[in-house]
Amino acid sequence: MATTTHTVTNQPPPLVGYDVFTADHVLTEAVERHLPLDLLDDARRELSSLGTTAGSVQAQEWGFLANENPPELRTHDRYGHRIDQVDFHPAWHRLLGHAVTNGLTNAWGRPGGHVRRAAGFLVWTQTEAGHGCPLSMTHAAVPALRTDPALAAEWEPKLTSQIYEGEETTRPAADKSGVLFGMGMTEKQGGSDVRANTTTATPVEGGDAYALTGHKWFCSAPMSDAFLVLAQAPGGLTCFLVPRVLEGGERNVFRIQRLKDKLGNRSNASSEVEFDGTWARRVGEEGRGVRTIIEMVAATRLDCVVGSAALMRQAVAQAVHHAAYRGAFGGLLIDKPLMRNVLADLALESEAATVLAMRLAAAYDSDGEQDRAFLRLAVPAAKYWVTKRCTPVTAEALECLGGNGYVEESGMPRLLRESPLNSIWEGSGNVQALDVLRALQREPRALNAFLEEVGGARGADHRLDGAIKDLLAELADLEGVEARARRLVERMALVLQGSLLVRWAPPAVADAFCASRLGGDWGAAFGTLPHTLDLASVVERARAVV
Repeated sequence: MATTTHTVTNQPPPLVGYDVFTADHVLTEAVERHLPLDLLDDARRELSSLGTTAGSVQAQEWGFLANENPPELRTHDRYGHRIDQVDFHPAWHRLLGHAVTNGLTNAWGRPGGHVRRAAGFLVWTQTEAGHGCPLSMTHAAVPALRTDPALAAEWEPKLTSQIYEGEETTRPAADKSGVLFGMGMTEKQGGSDVRANTTTATPVEGGDAYALTGHKWFCSAPMSDAFLVLAQAPGGLTCFLVPRVLEGGERNVFRIQRLKDKLGNRSNASSEVEFDGTWARRVGEEGRGVRTIIEMVAATRLDCVVGSAALMRQAVAQAVHHAAYRGAFGGLLIDKPLMRNVLADLALESEAATVLAMRLAAAYDSDGEQDRAFLRLAVPAAKYWVTKRCTPVTAEALECLGGNGYVEESGMPRLLRESPLNSIWEGSGNVQALDVLRALQREPRALNAFLEEVGGARGADHRLDGAIKDLLAELADLEGVEARARRLVERMALVLQGSLLVRWAPPAVADAFCASRLGGDWGAAFGTLPHTLDLASVVERARAVV
């Protein structure tokens, strides 16, 4: 006779069956703040529909399946022909297809396009982050291609199409209604120092055609239809477009040596590739490859900020949800003063990341001279800081679930493994800090625009005013600045976040952020906010109510 040893109690329900967009007060407010009134209703409907799918059981299952069944490389067919094909689980195609059909590669030239896309990217990649890589590169390729009007006319309609044909990888791009782009910059011997690249480009057939010979150490999403790569042409480092399949249907020489065995981002294929007489078309002038591809890099860096904000939001939402249902020591965790302090501290970090990411997206939509100058400093500063905060936030949020958070079924380990990625890709921390220094030393207009932005909140909070004063003192003396570049860039990012929160966040959020991040009333770990703050309001604001 069967016996019952126990019944399951005091376990929170799964965080599913909710609208990821409308449950995020910070994001919905940002969309309302940055979009013109005539676009708001359509944007809300579009993002709510995406958010409802993102919060569904089905979409969350896609995320698990795509990571439990990572891509597989097939270098040859059964007869020994080289095919260099990467096979993906159907769940990957469901995730990527839904993203493309919902406009996550279509921001350029669309009214409010960058705000709408950034919000959608932040919502949808909470289901699974790996497929955000091809989405980001496809979106970001547009400004690089616009340096060549003929190339832009040929490729941009397919890049911004909302038709997903990614499962069909052996057809020429000319025969497809929608395409995906990848990027290949780094090589073994150089990494971020792309001027050390050794891949060569030899002119052929006259005109803009070249043959590439060499390798790329990191080439993500190798199943894409085309790639922007850097190679050494006779005139110096140059940008090239490499199609995966040539116009006649023949596979271009694109030899995938292996797929990377990565810490996280398991659903996405990152590869090492070799070129051997690979056909390519020049993009921009010879010797100006970095300048040509830099706008693509800037756009992908913004996506690193948005992607980290998405990871933080999902981690914090899971932690608050768990604490709202889990009882311990005579009450719910969310009502315990110490847990409330931890959750509020995490929520501040998440809100600051989201507000900053959406402000940058709005600057892209504006495209005015002032906002372009602002982005020159704000993007690398935000990329440096927000992506660095992602890992400690995610780790602390996991701890809020205790042992439940340490098991794979919770989804928290996948978030934690993903969390360092955006800090590394598209230039690690030192690269971002040096980029900020370069802009400070060479582009005074960028600093003026940055200071005008943070000055918009001056006089509203004495701790913010003090932080701005200290920052100005640091900026006044750039002698020997490289050794303290990280400190300077961190301070710039925090002052910018503080300024945005003082202007736009509820008083409880702005007060807590300024007291801790700018006023110094904070410990070295999360959960060390001043106890006199209105922490309950901060936590409740971060809760995703199903």
